Amino acid sequence: MKSINRLYFFYSLILPIAFAIGSCADPAPPVKQSTSTTNATPVVLEPNRYNVGFLIMDGVYNTELTAPFDIFQHTIFREGIKAMNTFTVANTLEPILTFEGMRILPDFNYLDPDCPKIDILVVPSAEHHLDTDLEDEAMLDFVRQTAKDAQYITSHCDGAFVLAKAGLLDNAVSTTFPSDVDAYKEMFPDLDVREGILFVHDGKYITSAGGAKSFEAALYLSEVLYGDSIARSLAKGLVIDWDLDQVPHLRIKK
Repeated sequence: MKSINRLYFFYSLILPIAFAIGSCADPAPPVKQSTSTTNATPVVLEPNRYNVGFLIMDGVYNTELTAPFDIFQHTIFREGIKAMNTFTVANTLEPILTFEGMRILPDFNYLDPDCPKIDILVVPSAEHHLDTDLEDEAMLDFVRQTAKDAQYITSHCDGAFVLAKAGLLDNAVSTTFPSDVDAYKEMFPDLDVREGILFVHDGKYITSAGGAKSFEAALYLSEVLYGDSIARSLAKGLVIDWDLDQVPHLRIKK
């Protein structure tokens, strides 16, 4: 009887250890996370709204993208206006890596013929807008073609370099990031460039100094489209004091 009890005690100790060793030696296979962009929720473009496309690429700066996106997206919460469908466009549907390290899934590929019509194109600044991005003929052609029918084309910071390279600012007054004004003038010596102001509105083109002041340029376009009270409401929703008369800017009236 004692022998049986000893055997029972021995196996009660050994068997759990054996199972534990077996489980460590043969772990369950890891669960692979999907990298497919098809898992993203598709953007729904509501009718009777402005289609506002944000041109993004690797190296895009967060602020020049998110500041106007925030302002324009909030129009859907205002009544009695033609609100905005906000979405991103790129030359891919794979993740875009911003300069600051955020990963963004583009909503549409502008190389796809099914890319939606854009009423307002926003060109945020990106890391290589002064060099290699300006060699991307497919991107420049997309900007040119969009500008033909778009109601407004806007740029923030060095996004103006893209518009200028596409030939859109040849007959317009423009501005860019303050520290890059000299490089802008050198690269495009025939342009009428202004500095010391936050943004310039000339025809369908609005170019801004960028950075946190991208909010002001977006609020300005909101005021042009919707009036002062809506612009102030949008600003208040983001805790921004908005008074166009207090903002250094230039509007060219033709």
